[in-house]
Amino acid sequence: MKKSIGILGGMGPLATADLLRKIVLLTASDTDGGHVRVYVDDNPTIPDRTAAILSGGADPVPAMTESLRKLEACGADCIVMPCNTAHYFLPRLQALTSTPFLSMPEAAARACSARFPGKRAGILATRGTLDAGIYQQALDAQDAHWTAPDREAQDALMEVIYDGVKAGRAPASYRSRFLSVLERMPQADYWILGCTELPLAVQSLELDIPAVDPTEEIARTAIRFCGYPTRP
Repeated sequence: MKKSIGILGGMGPLATADLLRKIVLLTASDTDGGHVRVYVDDNPTIPDRTAAILSGGADPVPAMTESLRKLEACGADCIVMPCNTAHYFLPRLQALTSTPFLSMPEAAARACSARFPGKRAGILATRGTLDAGIYQQALDAQDAHWTAPDREAQDALMEVIYDGVKAGRAPASYRSRFLSVLERMPQADYWILGCTELPLAVQSLELDIPAVDPTEEIARTAIRFCGYPTRP
């Protein structure tokens, strides 16, 4: 029996739409009926995850739990969160349900190990994700090498994510800041786009860089979990 996906979304809305789009595009089907059933709760009022981790901001788990309950009521067989920083709270959420959460950082780390063996990943992510060690731990579990941005590069990344993509600014407004981050990490052989706004930034900027897109990897993982084939 085929299974369904529940997307615990809104973190942010555009990243949620990007995940749904990738699930559709990456499912190997020539008909509508061959696609995965997907339930989406797109709640943009979930408190900011980075602020909660770093500066005592509002706890996002109660609002995330409300979304989880809605997805359970729909009958979702697995839960996916299109927000990397939100995975800091995944153990608390998983303890509240028997429905499995599929981990975006774990899916991305497996792809890194498979596609770039022996190479060093440059982790591009929010300060909350970086300070929590979310990707560092996932990559270490795969024996994959990594490097993280320094504080100045992290500041630039936060501006790209929050003042650029989330704010709906034109790509030209954050191009120089994004490129400055890459230039400050010459030891990286490829990049992990470890915030769900970053694949959108790379696409908008039309950059051709070696990278792992965690949104794409979790889409593939969820499709296969539900018993459907994926496109190459």
